[in-house]
Amino acid sequence: MQDLGLSHVWAQGDFVMRATAIILLVMSLLSWIVILTKAWDLVRLKKMAHGAEKRFWHSDDFDHALDTLGASDANPFRTLAVTGKEAAQHHRASAPQLHDALDMSDWLTRSLKSSIDEAVARMQSGLAVLASVGSTAPFVGLFGTVWGIYHALIGIGASGVPTIDKVAGPVGEALIMTAFGLAVAIPAVLGYNALSRGNKGVISKLNRFAHDLHAYFVTGARLRPTTSRASDDASMRLAVKN
Repeated sequence: MQDLGLSHVWAQGDFVMRATAIILLVMSLLSWIVILTKAWDLVRLKKMAHGAEKRFWHSDDFDHALDTLGASDANPFRTLAVTGKEAAQHHRASAPQLHDALDMSDWLTRSLKSSIDEAVARMQSGLAVLASVGSTAPFVGLFGTVWGIYHALIGIGASGVPTIDKVAGPVGEALIMTAFGLAVAIPAVLGYNALSRGNKGVISKLNRFAHDLHAYFVTGARLRPTTSRASDDASMRLAVKN
């Protein structure tokens, strides 16, 4: 009876088969590192985003509002608020420069958008690894399978005994590489989709917060929804003055 299994594939495989297996193992490790790291970051960002706008706009003054967002520069909501404040102060206090050709609204829009772009870039860093692993791992595994079947058939032909029991073992072992490739690709694809969906939720809240900040720094009050009642409008006003 033939010895079958992963250990036998490794022992009987040549340099190409072993290199393919190592590549798939490295791809799997990289994808899981990215998934776990970015998932932890996403959980942390969601905690920062939870109630951030409500706490901010119900503060007594702008400095206290910043304190409600925490002291960490890793909080994109705090970074966005600080960027908006600094942009507004810079535009009002600076001597005539090229950017003075832009009005206050345009200058704030550019500054806030730049801050959001940086936050989005940090959130999406590493997702390209998952996309690459998810799209290439099946083909790497398939290459290993084709290579293994090729050498298995050569060995069977050289032995001169092409019976089914001689063919099934080596070919079945070669198919393990395809399964290995799928096992690497599927978590990467699922992780990419889950992280992308979670990031979209945080980005949506950042955009809404930036919209309110823009209205506040330009008009002195938070933008009020036009569909709310008068009593709701009053409660949505910013109670702070910079």
